[in-house]
Amino acid sequence: MPKFKTVVEYDGTNYHGWQFQPNAVTIQGEIEKALEKIFHTRITVYGAGRTDSGVHAHGQVTHIVASWRHPSENLKRAINSLLPDDICIKEVSEVEDDFHARHSAISKTYRYQILNQRTRSPMKRLYSWHVNQQLDVDELQAASNLLLGAHDFATFGAATSGTPSTVREIFEARWYGEKGGPNLTFTIRGSGFLRFMVRSLVGTLVRVGSGKLSVEDFRAILESRKRDKSGPAAPSQGLSLISVEYPK
Repeated sequence: MPKFKTVVEYDGTNYHGWQFQPNAVTIQGEIEKALEKIFHTRITVYGAGRTDSGVHAHGQVTHIVASWRHPSENLKRAINSLLPDDICIKEVSEVEDDFHARHSAISKTYRYQILNQRTRSPMKRLYSWHVNQQLDVDELQAASNLLLGAHDFATFGAATSGTPSTVREIFEARWYGEKGGPNLTFTIRGSGFLRFMVRSLVGTLVRVGSGKLSVEDFRAILESRKRDKSGPAAPSQGLSLISVEYPK
């Protein structure tokens, strides 16, 4: 039976995260509901990873196995016609049998957005964290440089299902934004991420940027591997899964 890879974009504001839950509205649940209407049977959607309640995605990747003999573009249109406006299938392509949305991935890229100004913005409240204390971008970057390479990130998250190790490799961790400007963006790309890891990292890094912690304090927190040393997790609405990368 054919296997299809899909790329999904969604606004996570109104959902209890990616993963199906019997008594809650989720992204996976909405897609599976649409597929059941098309195929008249239950089709499981396998995602590259979970996103928490309120987290968004520009490039979540999934795969499905389904008896579809028409062009992939027709399947994309059929699913989108049944999805709510805040979920969209951007791409559908047939893939080899050994492709797996999660296990075949070699890296993932997340983005976190901060509105760094005194006054909050109603227009940005669903897609950024409003931090009214001035943040030092140089200090944020200096601390983030410590994340590069392979580390045990037990301080910042919990192991995911099927992957008990808390060691992950980070390839990029960079802050973007004009110094003194209101819009800050943190981009992080790694081999994988623990549950709550990116939000916990951002929450702790903001304490460095605001002067509550030094870069060396951050180093000690990372190396402690103790979950209670992490700062409060940043709010979910500022986080987006940007892309999932696979071998060429």
